[in-house]
Amino acid sequence: MPATVLALAPILALAAQTAPVLATPEARDVHSHARPLEARVSHVSLNLFADFDSHVLRGVATLSIDARPGAGQVVLDDNGLRIVSVTDAGGKALPYTVGKGDAVHGAPLTVTLNGAKTIRIAYASAPEAKALQWLSPAQTAGKTQPFLFSQGEAILNRSWIPTQDSPGIRQSWDATIDVPAKLTAVMSGEARGKAVCKADRCTYRYAMDKPVAPYLIALAVGDIAFRATGARTGIWAEPVTLDKAAYEFGELDKFVAAAEGLYGPYRWGRYDVLVLPPSFPFGGMENPTLTFATPTAIAGDRSLVSLIAHELAHSWSGNLVTNATWNDFWLNEGFTSYFENRIMESLYGQRHAAMEADLAWTDMQAAVKDAGGPQSPDTRLHLELDASRDPDDGMTQIAYDKGATFLRTIEATVGRARWDAYLRRYFDVHAFQPQTSAGFLADLKANLLKPGEAERIGVDAWVYQPGVPANAVHVKSDAFPAIDAAAKAFAAGGPVSAVPGEVTTQEYVRFLTQLPRSMPAERLRALDERFHWNGTGNSEIRFAWLQLALANRYPPAEASAEAFLTGQGRRKFVAPLFAQLWGQGDWGRALATRIYAKARPGYHAVTATTVDRLMKAAN
Repeated sequence: MPATVLALAPILALAAQTAPVLATPEARDVHSHARPLEARVSHVSLNLFADFDSHVLRGVATLSIDARPGAGQVVLDDNGLRIVSVTDAGGKALPYTVGKGDAVHGAPLTVTLNGAKTIRIAYASAPEAKALQWLSPAQTAGKTQPFLFSQGEAILNRSWIPTQDSPGIRQSWDATIDVPAKLTAVMSGEARGKAVCKADRCTYRYAMDKPVAPYLIALAVGDIAFRATGARTGIWAEPVTLDKAAYEFGELDKFVAAAEGLYGPYRWGRYDVLVLPPSFPFGGMENPTLTFATPTAIAGDRSLVSLIAHELAHSWSGNLVTNATWNDFWLNEGFTSYFENRIMESLYGQRHAAMEADLAWTDMQAAVKDAGGPQSPDTRLHLELDASRDPDDGMTQIAYDKGATFLRTIEATVGRARWDAYLRRYFDVHAFQPQTSAGFLADLKANLLKPGEAERIGVDAWVYQPGVPANAVHVKSDAFPAIDAAAKAFAAGGPVSAVPGEVTTQEYVRFLTQLPRSMPAERLRALDERFHWNGTGNSEIRFAWLQLALANRYPPAEASAEAFLTGQGRRKFVAPLFAQLWGQGDWGRALATRIYAKARPGYHAVTATTVDRLMKAAN
C-alpha cells in the first residue's frame, strides 16, 4: 500500500467551474505529457470542419490556460495532429514544439505562453486518427450515407483535440461543428440552438459548462434521427434502426428515476442514447448527456438493457467523480457495476439482479485466471501501470467485477442504509472532481467506517493486494441451481428436450457456460437444432454459444462466427472469439486469419489494436 494515503491536496481551483487537479504522487498521470501543476487547460473551444472526403477534422481549438505565476509553458498531448499555427487570443504567434513521442501516447506539444491566458491552435487530425472512425455508407446500417464517431477513452482524444488528455484534468468545453447538409452532428453536451445551414453544409453548436474528463468529449456525425422517450430522455439512431432502438431502450425515464432514487439527482440535463453502427468497440460509452451504445444490445425483448443501466450509472460514478489516472480505473467501473446492479434490482427485482450479479462473479473468476492467477499484480484494483503500458491493458473485468464485489462486501458489513447514505454523500461532496484510490479509502474511513470495520473488511488489501479476498460477498442466484442441474444432466447424455425452454437470457448464458468445454458434435447439434443459437439475434447468448462451439471445432459454427465477427466490432465479443479460434491449431488459425482479413477494416482502432496484439503474441 502506498505511503501517500493522505488527504488529497487540490490546487488551481481558480473558479467555480474549474475543477481541482490533485497534487498527491498517486494522482500523477504517466499516460499524459501534461504538467498541470505548472499550467493546465480549464476550457476547450472547438471550431471544426468535418471533411468526409479526406477523413479529417480541421479548424481551431482555443484553450483557456490557468498557470502558476512564472510558468512559461503549457504542455499538451498530441497524437498525429498536423499543427498549422499557435497564437495568443490577439493572433500573435506563440513558439511551440512537438517533442518525441511514441505510438501509444503520442507526443508532447509544448507552447511558450509569453503571458497568454488563451491560446489558439489551428490544426487538422490525421486520416488515421485513433479516436475517429470514418465509416463508408456500406459500413453503416442504412447503407446510404457515411458516418463518423469518436471514441476517446482512454487516451485517444488527443488524436483529434490538442489538449491535456488526462482524466484528472477536467475541462469544460464548447464546439461548433460544420458537416455535410445531409448529415446530423450530435455531441456529449447541450445543443445550442438549431443547425444553421448554407448550401450543402450545416453548422451545429454544443456546449458543456461543467468540467469533465477530456476523454468524455464525444462527437458523432451521420444520417441519424431522434425519438423522445420522455421529457428529458430520447434515442438517436440511424433511421433504419430507430424503431427497434426506441422500443428496446424505451424505458429510459424509468431508469433515470430509479438511479435518482438511489443516489441523488441527475445533474447533466438530458439523458439520451445514440445507437451507433455495429463497429462501435464497446457495449456503451458513458459520454455525458449522450450515451453511445452498441446495436448488439438490441435483442428485441429488452433482455440486455442492463447495459443502459450501466452507462446511466456512470453519470454519477465516472462522469461526476472520475478516476484521476488510469491506475484507478476501478473507481469508474467498479462503482458503476455495483450501481448498475442496484438499478436493475430497483426496476426488475432482487431475483433478476441476483442472476446478473452471479454471472458477474463467474466472469470475475475467469478474469483472475486470464490475468495469470490470484497472485498476478493485474488482479489488483489499484494498478501500477507504467508509461510503457497502454492504459487499455488495465481495462479488464477485474476493475468491473472485483470492484463491484468490494463495494458489495462493504455494504454487507455496514448495512445497506448506512452504505447508501454514504454513497449519496460521496457523490455530492466529490461531484465534478477527480479521485484516487487513496482518496476514496481516506474518505471511506473518515465518513463511513466505525472503529474496527476497515480492518474487518480489509479495505486496503482489497484495493492494493492481488486476488479476491476470502470475505468477498458472492450473490448466488436461486434460479441457477436448476439450470446448473440441467447443464450437468445434458452433459452426462440426457435428452435435449429436458433442457428448460423459455427461460431468461441470463439462464441461457449460465447453461452454456456450465457445459464442459469438450463436447461431441452430436450433442452440440442437438442444442443447435432445438435452440438455433447459431443464428440468434441475442448477442450475449450467441457469444456464449460460439465460445463453446468453436472450442469443439463444430463445423456449423464457422459461418455463424464469420457473420458475428464481421457484423459487429464490440471488443468484448470479438477479442475472446479470435483468441478461441487462435487456440484451435491449424483449423482455428486458418479460420481466424480469413475472417479477420475481412472484418478488420470495419473495426475501430480500439478493437483492431487488441486483436492485432493477440495474434502477434500468439505467433
